[in-house]
Order: sequence, then C-alpha cells, then structure tokens
Amino acid sequence: MSLGPAFDSVLAAARVGEDWAWSEIYRDLAGPVRGYLAGKGSPSPEDEAADTFLHVARGLSGFTGDEGDFRSWVFSIAHRRMVDAHRRSGRRPEAAAPDETLAALVREAAPSAEHHALLRGQTEAVDHLLRRLNARQREILLLRVVAGLSVKETAAVLGASESAVKVAQHRAIATLRRDLDREILDPA
Repeated sequence: MSLGPAFDSVLAAARVGEDWAWSEIYRDLAGPVRGYLAGKGSPSPEDEAADTFLHVARGLSGFTGDEGDFRSWVFSIAHRRMVDAHRRSGRRPEAAAPDETLAALVREAAPSAEHHALLRGQTEAVDHLLRRLNARQREILLLRVVAGLSVKETAAVLGASESAVKVAQHRAIATLRRDLDREILDPA
C-alpha cells in the first residue's frame, strides 16, 4: 500500500485541493489508520480516522519529506487524535477494540469472500494474542504490520529510537512464538 513514484504529484495536487489526489491519499491510508486506531483500543476508530484526515488536510502545506515521512506524519497525527479521544472519554488506551470493530475493519480490507471467511475467524485469535503483549509491543506490531510502517517510520511515530523499536518488536514476536508453542504442545 503506497503511492510509490506518483507520491510527489499526488501530494502536489492535494495541496492545491484536487479531489482525485485526496481520494488517492485517503484510499492508501484510511484502512491502515482505522486498523491502527481500532487495535489500540480507540473509542471510535472511524471518528478518529476522520479527525486524523482533517488534521492532515489542515497541515499539508507545512509537510516536507518523502512518502515514508508522510506516512509517519499521518500515523503520528492518528496517534495524537486517539490519545485526545481517550482523554475526552476518560478511558485509558490499553483496551483493544471490540471483536466486531476489528472484524469489520478486516472484512473491509479483505479482497474476496474467501478472505472474508478466513479472516473473520482469525480476528478473535489475533486479538487474543495481541492482548498478551504489553501496550508498547502491541503498538509497535500494529504500526509495523497493520499500518505497514518501516522501523524508521514507526520510531518517528512513537518518538523512540530505531533500536528500541527493533528490540520491542523482537520481544513481542518472541512472546507470541513462545505462547503459541505452549498452546500447541499443551492445548488443554
């Protein structure tokens, strides 16, 4: 999911208000942004995603960088919108999104009926696995896997070093692998 070589022209067109360019940016990033917000326990992923894109539109003239920088910038905005929403709602961003929210986002992103059926059953299992991780590990996996950000981009979103992101991701994967191995060996 990326605009690739067309990024610069799409960005330039979006800056002058071209609808087609905004559609391309939204089509490229809306699903991953909603998935990230839902996975982080956003009170309302759809509302925060909309708020994110509103802030992107307002700040677009001040943005500088390449496509990777742009993706990091958008996810940084999404993260701040989610934190603000949690503060407004009085909830902490620790709880994962309800299964039906995650399932709806997975179904929306799936390209076929076969994918829909397969992913619908896996959503609960993935949510169960992610709950075993600490909040930072969960966030890093969501940014890396759901949002498709690089280590560098993830570090920029979180305000962390690339080394810290790599270590947390490695530990998260090790935790998941260990827990899955335990379940396979002792399914009781």
